[in-house]
Amino acid sequence: MKKLKRTIDSNLKLYPERILQFGDGNFLRAFADWVIYKMNKEADFNSGIVVVSPRNNENIYKINEQDGLYTLLINGVEKGELKKDTMMVDSITRAFNTYRDYDEYLKTAENPDMRFIISNTTEAGIEYINNDKLDDRPQVSFPGKLTAWLYHRYKMFNGDMEKGMLILPCELIDKNGENLKSIVLKYAKDWGLEDGFVSWINEANIFYNTLVDRIVPGYPKENAEKIQKELGYEDEYLVEAEWFHLWVIEGPEEITKEFPADEIGLNVIFVDDLTAYRERKVRILNGAHTSMVPVAYLYGIDTVRESVENEVIGKYMNGVIFEEIIPTLDLPEEELKDFAESVLDRFRNPFIKHYLISISLNSMSKFETRVLPSLLEYHKRKEVLPERLVFSLASLIYFYKGDRNGEKIDLNDNENILKTYEKLWGKYDGSDERLKDIVKTVLALEDLWNINLNDIEGMTERVYYYLNRLINLGMKESIKEVI
Repeated sequence: MKKLKRTIDSNLKLYPERILQFGDGNFLRAFADWVIYKMNKEADFNSGIVVVSPRNNENIYKINEQDGLYTLLINGVEKGELKKDTMMVDSITRAFNTYRDYDEYLKTAENPDMRFIISNTTEAGIEYINNDKLDDRPQVSFPGKLTAWLYHRYKMFNGDMEKGMLILPCELIDKNGENLKSIVLKYAKDWGLEDGFVSWINEANIFYNTLVDRIVPGYPKENAEKIQKELGYEDEYLVEAEWFHLWVIEGPEEITKEFPADEIGLNVIFVDDLTAYRERKVRILNGAHTSMVPVAYLYGIDTVRESVENEVIGKYMNGVIFEEIIPTLDLPEEELKDFAESVLDRFRNPFIKHYLISISLNSMSKFETRVLPSLLEYHKRKEVLPERLVFSLASLIYFYKGDRNGEKIDLNDNENILKTYEKLWGKYDGSDERLKDIVKTVLALEDLWNINLNDIEGMTERVYYYLNRLINLGMKESIKEVI
């Protein structure tokens, strides 16, 4: 079978590079890069994407072997109607990583046509690392790399205010644009960069807060061979997504003149304040996902759809959403319940096989962002702990033991997190003392939680209680108590 190349279709266009994208994962290809593709086709946006891996990822070069092309499969249900679409996305021009090609990375800053920056480096990506320096090749953190790129552009164009960037971080943290900008300015100060650069950052560049929403299971490995036979070519970057999509962009209206997504019917919304959208989505949809993963996976289930359709896990998830998350939110209850029901319908999408293990990437930081706010707010309002969410936290700690009934779990998280768990579980000798030490140590990770969770009344004892039950009884017996 022939490989996917631009020679397959003479109508494919190579667009001028106007977008720098940090991140090469399934989500951005099925979401942001698809939005760009649609605008190129229907609104003459005429913009190509240079994809940069902020990590030392050699696999990123494989997309160059496909000339930046990949196939997107969109399957789902909208207002009771089955929807399916397949397209060859041609918005990516090339890809590389900053560890091998740092000079090429900086060279993209010299392109006068560059106008947009998009990123999705997960919740753990927008962080300040004090060891980063301007002359590092590359800097460790994504904001450090971005600061170096922006400074190179500033110098190249002598501070030209017309050469600033519109920056759209898609990381799922509150005020993602504001947080990213604050770290960029901190690096500028730490590195002793001139006042003119700081003024250029503030006046010529706009960091937008954004909220993104689309379930992207990724590569459809079980059906990939069949799909590729139907397509007539091999595609290593085949990606699958649901029909629903939402991109909320908060900030100055300049972007509405240059980013015509809403004009072609895409669900891209420009707002003055996205707080209500974010809180509803992050706490209910993402919170449900993240609290579900360790529980359902350790129960022996592998996909989201199987989880919500399973009698036990489905009941657990309904309790989490309707009894422990919704009571912590201030939007009208009926609106929240309607949204929650739509989320569960999306989880049941018959076309999508969304693997729990793929959602488990960086689960610790995801728990802090997506679940912990509900847990803490519930405790604040009701003066008792939400038992199901506490059980999820205990299950998460057990998940990081790295074993599911003798099967090794492919853990994927920040290196420090993995080392912490490896050390803690490596010392576990079956004693209550060691188990309590694991719980106390994890709950005390203030750099992660922004609080010592041991200080929450009853938290240490309840997490230890559930973790002890999980070790001695297993998931299938332990969950009975919380449902």
